[in-house]
Amino acid sequence: MTMVRTPSRFLGCDVGKDEVVIFDSASRAVTRLANTPETLADFAARLDKDVLAVCEATGGYEAALLDALVGAGCPVHRADARKVKAFIRSFGTLGKSDDIDARALARYGEERHAKLPRWQSPDRNRAALAALVLTRQDMVASRTAWSNRRKAPGAITALIDPICQTLDAQICAIEAAIETLLNNCARLQQAIATLRTIKGIGPITAPALIALMPELGTLDRKQATALAGLAPHPNQSGKHDGYRRVRGGRPEVKRLLFTPAMTAARHNPTLRTFYQRLISSGKKPILAIVAVMRKIVVIANARLRDQFAQQLS
Repeated sequence: MTMVRTPSRFLGCDVGKDEVVIFDSASRAVTRLANTPETLADFAARLDKDVLAVCEATGGYEAALLDALVGAGCPVHRADARKVKAFIRSFGTLGKSDDIDARALARYGEERHAKLPRWQSPDRNRAALAALVLTRQDMVASRTAWSNRRKAPGAITALIDPICQTLDAQICAIEAAIETLLNNCARLQQAIATLRTIKGIGPITAPALIALMPELGTLDRKQATALAGLAPHPNQSGKHDGYRRVRGGRPEVKRLLFTPAMTAARHNPTLRTFYQRLISSGKKPILAIVAVMRKIVVIANARLRDQFAQQLS
């Protein structure tokens, strides 16, 4: 979402568990508010609509602020914490406090507002699906860790077995909750059915990809690969021209797509040919797999885009 005119005020919002520290670029004042929906909604209702608020993602503690601002019709950008930290360091600032961070967020918005996407409230079903998918990923990782520990020499198997059994049961419960959610949402069902037409994307990967990249189908191919953290970046200096590196984006999407890419490189006719051509040209296997991951994202984005276009026509 792009604003036509330059905002007249910029609010830097440093969000904590209990408190939100807000710096106003117009009045230069710092305000401290309780991080509660009622307090933040009252604050947002008194703002004019020609303001841009900037906050960081803080593990969900920013949700009440985002809801209050969007509900009041005030544009807000949720910034990448790494980018904001690099922005602060670029001024030689060594100190850290809530006030310093709030001022930096306001200045970040003031200097970069034209390129900052505005926050839009996510679809509730997609948000619920994302929470389930991420929880499942964490539990699978924990199960793998405990299973490996169980196999180690000297492991206390009798104590570890109940943990693995509990994780198995909870993972099954989460998968059942995901299935129930999908059965009650035709839109998500259609999107997942579309993704399942791509050989390599299975019943676990499809809903996870929808949850972790809800923007799929609304982006161009470069935006999609960058968001997934699969866009190759140059690695050149002088006469050195090394392999381009993928960095940034959403690491959970990269982790999700690795196994489907391995499957697609073996069983998807188009992507298998693509993978083998890269290997024949001298590419390392891991780089070829990353290229297949990138292809999967591009194909998924295109198919969902076509699906959305058909629904609108």
